[in-house]
Amino acid sequence: MLALLEGERQALAALDIERITTCSNGKIELCERLDKVLPHELDEECLGLLDAVRRLNTINRRLRNLIATNVQSRIDAMAGAAGTYQGANGLSASQPV
Repeated sequence: MLALLEGERQALAALDIERITTCSNGKIELCERLDKVLPHELDEECLGLLDAVRRLNTINRRLRNLIATNVQSRIDAMAGAAGTYQGANGLSASQPV
């Protein structure tokens, strides 16, 4: 999972959509596997790795949000109006959820 998240960070930095999607699918598959593991079955080393995974995933989420905000700003600048793109929830990408 750590290698997958590191790959995702690199893909985000390079704006490599195909690799971002591949990493996302890999994260889903690994999370499905981890859902089958009971917490008391994990030793200290595994718990430490999971904590590192949680931190790296948070960093990647923040990076995705920064990219989305940047894209939203560029779309708004090209369109000459704010709020050009709105998601299904009615909020623009720059609005907090």
